[in-house]
Amino acid sequence: MTKITLVSLSLALALYGCSNEQEQTTTANTVTAEISQSQPEQSMTQEEASKKLNEIFEQQFQASLELNPIQATAIGVPGYNDKLPNFLSPEFRKKSHDFTVEWLDKVKQIDRNLLTGQDRLSYDIYVYQSEHSLKGEQFPGHLIPINQSSNIANFFAQLGSGQSFQPFKTVEDYENWLKRVDGGVAIMEQAITNMNQGIEQKVVQPKALMQKVIPQLAAHVVDDPTQSIFYTPITNMPKDFSEEDKKRLEAAYKQAIVEKLVPAYKNLHDYIKDDYMQHARDSFGLSEQPNGEAWYNYQLKTYTTTDLTAEEIHQFGLDEVARIRAEMEQVMAQVGFEGTLEDWFKYVQTNPEFYYDNEEDLLQGYRDLQDKVNKLLPSMFDIAPKTDYEVRAVEAFRAESAAGASYMAGSPDGSRPGIFYVNTFNLKGQPKFGMETLSIHEAAPGHHFQISLQQEIEGLPMFRRFGGLSVFSEGWALYAESIGKEMGMFTDPMQYYGRLSDEMLRAMRLVVDTGLHAKGWSRQDAIDYMMANSSMADTDVVSEVERYIAWPGQAVSYKVGQRVISNLRAEAERKLGDKFDIKAFHREVLVDGAVPMPVLETKIREWIDSQLNEA
Repeated sequence: MTKITLVSLSLALALYGCSNEQEQTTTANTVTAEISQSQPEQSMTQEEASKKLNEIFEQQFQASLELNPIQATAIGVPGYNDKLPNFLSPEFRKKSHDFTVEWLDKVKQIDRNLLTGQDRLSYDIYVYQSEHSLKGEQFPGHLIPINQSSNIANFFAQLGSGQSFQPFKTVEDYENWLKRVDGGVAIMEQAITNMNQGIEQKVVQPKALMQKVIPQLAAHVVDDPTQSIFYTPITNMPKDFSEEDKKRLEAAYKQAIVEKLVPAYKNLHDYIKDDYMQHARDSFGLSEQPNGEAWYNYQLKTYTTTDLTAEEIHQFGLDEVARIRAEMEQVMAQVGFEGTLEDWFKYVQTNPEFYYDNEEDLLQGYRDLQDKVNKLLPSMFDIAPKTDYEVRAVEAFRAESAAGASYMAGSPDGSRPGIFYVNTFNLKGQPKFGMETLSIHEAAPGHHFQISLQQEIEGLPMFRRFGGLSVFSEGWALYAESIGKEMGMFTDPMQYYGRLSDEMLRAMRLVVDTGLHAKGWSRQDAIDYMMANSSMADTDVVSEVERYIAWPGQAVSYKVGQRVISNLRAEAERKLGDKFDIKAFHREVLVDGAVPMPVLETKIREWIDSQLNEA
């Protein structure tokens, strides 16, 4: 599900066509008409406008860390590791709204016509995203803050485990976490308040999702504080701490677990189990919520950056499922399998040769692939991140409801590696034939490659280096899978079937997500559809379907983004012929970080024109 070598400022600027005024104007006009103009200052020169805009972006980003200190921790900015505001509270939401309005107005005081190249692109992206965010405030997402796929309780446990990006290296780090505990407890209390308001307004989660939350929370309600995941940093305390500090911190962590964390998790657990479940809904789609149709359309816009309708996306999915089924049948013929595609699905699900029987062998298999892929990357890329990544198993407390794999970004300076999480809860959900394509998607040249490159680009505003768009990131990762054969992967027909199997998953998502949220599908309808069109383990299918219910619209971003990138590559190959350079194309796609799809289309077409105009 979702990572950069240091790219120089000159390269970053060059790759957005800074030298040609016509290119700059065309690109600036790409972002939608949603960008409105306030009254900009008229007396600036082009140089002054550029300087002022970038000063605003820098000031805005630094100010934003007060609202989002978790991001500061994630990217290694010191001074915020003890802070955690109650972002579910009405006071915080008002503060966030005012912040967005204030900085949007400051940016729009700059005369957009004075901006060129990267400056104009940054202006357009910032305004587009800010205005879209403000439109989203009409939808009451804060009333449904907890689900099995994404919730503060699980995230907080990851942070406190010492295995995520919260640092636990110094005595100060340990003390910072103790201060952050109070913020986490306050948010869990606020979640209950908000969910009660949701019950009153009939904005509630489906029962099927909340049932999965209950054991996640129960895992943190322990009698012995040393058995809590929050005690892990004490177990792994650095040996160079003084004995006095060790004893003091050990006592403080036990006290925080017993008096604050366990009660907070128990309170949330009991509330959901004994109260909220009585009010949770039996329906599944977002369209079943108040103003749900408009809410889902907003989600689609958020996750695709396009105006594609639910009906268009649904049909795109049906067409892709049919195409991929036909390719799967070709693999069946290639390996000499006789029977129907349904017979094939059962065969690969039940044949033990396609599965590991222990977690460590599976994880080592992915580490071996890391070495293999790294050696192949130079054949198609002339840029690479300096940040490395490591392979880890998903933590046990969230494994049952977690996706099959995910990625967590490392630090931009390379000091903390990215993490490719593999879910080992059900080894039948991790077939050997799916390993090459999954590694490509989550690690290199997929999420780890793209996100790390973006973070490491100097000269871009911080909101672009550390921001993201699902349609770009997931679209790139799925495109990366599609070039695996060119890279030298998928030489085994079964590994290529794994590639098709994963692409089928993304195609089914188009059908199922829109089916659930726009066409009245039930959870079982979605499960049945996915079981009929894939060899996925039933546990994976259930987890996937429930993820789509919890996260409307996100699942469609993969194929939408991939289609744009693949179509742009085909256009470049057709127009450039012998002049087409795959490394240059990949560099052009990646080097500006995540951008809306309309911007990417114009940017690549301008690059194609620039290549044609060269001698």
